[in-house]
Amino acid sequence: MPRTLSVAMESWPIRGVFRISRGARTEAQVVVATIRDGDAVGRGECVPYPRYGESVESVIGEIRGVADAIAGGLDREGLLSALPAGAARNAVDCALWDLEAKRSGIPVWRAAGLASAPGTVTTVFTLSVDTPEAMGEAAARNADRPLLKLKMTGDGLDLDRVARIHANAPGARLVVDANEAWDVATYRDLAPRLRELAVEMIEQPLPAKDDSGLLGLERPVPVCADESCHDTATLDALAGKYDKINIKLDKTGGLTEALRLRAEAERRGFGIMVGCMIGTSLGMAPGMLVAQGVDLVDLDAPLLLAKDREPGMRYDGSIVYPADTALWG
Repeated sequence: MPRTLSVAMESWPIRGVFRISRGARTEAQVVVATIRDGDAVGRGECVPYPRYGESVESVIGEIRGVADAIAGGLDREGLLSALPAGAARNAVDCALWDLEAKRSGIPVWRAAGLASAPGTVTTVFTLSVDTPEAMGEAAARNADRPLLKLKMTGDGLDLDRVARIHANAPGARLVVDANEAWDVATYRDLAPRLRELAVEMIEQPLPAKDDSGLLGLERPVPVCADESCHDTATLDALAGKYDKINIKLDKTGGLTEALRLRAEAERRGFGIMVGCMIGTSLGMAPGMLVAQGVDLVDLDAPLLLAKDREPGMRYDGSIVYPADTALWG
């Protein structure tokens, strides 16, 4: 029997409302690719992202478009050419990794050539955009977490937001994520003052299409590329603008390219952050392999959901445990 590829959309409620500079959501819509080969089943999850021209429908269409090739034996190397970097390729790539592990009994970390099995990591916990008062209250409720990531808007209240968060969670290390909402003048004004408020990194302050303004700017704290960094091919344009990159499998198009991106970025001297879209533990599990030993981990998405997949990954506060092979890999 040939391999078969199927695809489905799932909706997972978010706890409350999750806001960033581009809008708000109350649910996470994920797409799951499933590849069956006899009794073996491999799965991969992705999150279509409108910012990158993706929709649930377009991603499902891309995945269905490679069903015949998968049945004919398309492997992960071939997939790199069959689909572009993005959510659809991520789901299929991770399903192929999972299928290989299920068939062979060899865990993905070993098949990927990693030196050891993945261990726990400490993730940031994200506070979505709200009023300074509400974000300060959210920080107080999460003051025991070692790392907080703060979504910003560029509306003139961002410094007040960070000040209230720092006051209510004085022991937490802070990361600011502007999601492209600032301009150069805002960065120049805020960056030195944010350093005084325990902010250790600023993520994507300027729009990706117009981030040349970062060239030559002083760096009171390191600056990380998110929307400006997708796969290895995007690294050339980041030199001199960014100190770190945020690797997300939905941008790289899967674990295969994410591991290559990490290796090449480290060779070029970039610091590494591993992040995620808002999805379930099935989407986080492959990222755990990339996240071993990096500067910063942002794999908190299941903590933002009203419920997670069963079985899901174990979260003990901000400590994340690797996935059981019953889930993935």
